[in-house]
Amino acid sequence: MKYIDEYRDGDAARRVAERIAAEAGSARRYSFMEFCGGHTHAIARYGIGELLPANLRMIHGPGCPVCVLPIGRIDQAIGLALERGAIVCTYGDTMRVPASGGLSMMKAKARGADIRMVYSAADALKIARQQPEREVVFFAIGFETTTPPTALVVKQAAQEGLKNFSVLCCHVLTPGAIAHILDAPEAKQWGDAVALDGFVGPAHVSIVIGSAPYEAFARDYRKPVVIAGFEPLDVMQAILMLVRQVNEGRAEVENEFTRAVSREGNHAAQAVVAEVLELRESFEWRGLGEVAYSALRLKPAYAAFDAEKRFGLSYRPVADHKQCECGAILRGVKRPTDCKLFGTVCTPDNPMGSCMVSSEGACAAHYAYGRFRDIAIVAA
Repeated sequence: MKYIDEYRDGDAARRVAERIAAEAGSARRYSFMEFCGGHTHAIARYGIGELLPANLRMIHGPGCPVCVLPIGRIDQAIGLALERGAIVCTYGDTMRVPASGGLSMMKAKARGADIRMVYSAADALKIARQQPEREVVFFAIGFETTTPPTALVVKQAAQEGLKNFSVLCCHVLTPGAIAHILDAPEAKQWGDAVALDGFVGPAHVSIVIGSAPYEAFARDYRKPVVIAGFEPLDVMQAILMLVRQVNEGRAEVENEFTRAVSREGNHAAQAVVAEVLELRESFEWRGLGEVAYSALRLKPAYAAFDAEKRFGLSYRPVADHKQCECGAILRGVKRPTDCKLFGTVCTPDNPMGSCMVSSEGACAAHYAYGRFRDIAIVAA
């Protein structure tokens, strides 16, 4: 398949792995965080970790949009459906994220809540047109990749004068999370945090925002960033580029994913987001706590479509399951196998934490592709 198979060539991957091993000198250790859940999935699926030298560690970051959804926000959405009679529309993975009281959106649906899985924000708008007598709320989640479609449907609803459509906006931003990780190296409740040597920058997010927003991290924190595509050779080439930057004492933003990402990003997408949405001063992330300027809300001009204002919602944080290690895993402090619940009580069929729900979650990826390799290593 043109433009896909070329990036999955096993012989080429082994050659890149040899270069990484040759250049990652054994005299030091390398710790790189792949921020995006898509990269976490690729690393697990294609066995990239097994091709890397022992002194180079890839650390899973908080770049899975479903994983970082705090319980309190899911509770809000469930409450709108169960208590306020609204039709709540959201993406598929969100339906299974554990919430308060043993509920999830899927379990609330089984109790009679009108919660519907949609494939796009436009699907939610269509439902609002079809059922003008019902309040329809789109539970909007995701990073910069899924934010422009949300902004577009809000703008379209305003143009059409739809009175029954609103958005519960939980869109979060990549730069804010990276800054939080770098500004808060201590994680006292989980133990010492991992010192990071650099980041594999997200692919789809960077198509929208470009590579320029990462330049401050390279300049101010002296941490190299290499933006990479999701194919195995993309990820491995990005790791090699990071090793070379560290070895040469450089801290720059490099773009491995030049076939899709530019420095400036997508101006049209950025413009519609800037027109409809604005920064929140603070927002809770699952695992990270309150993160300053890391999320979006609707601007006052579009307040009529803001579900928080329309329904008078107030946010109440809710603690995770006491034994769930999702918070530490999202920070890169622990690995999935460090969690006592992993693979036993907590599985993709019965997730106890958000990292086991989405295929981009570190726990789900490791459960699907890595746990049997761990068993083989122990047995050996």
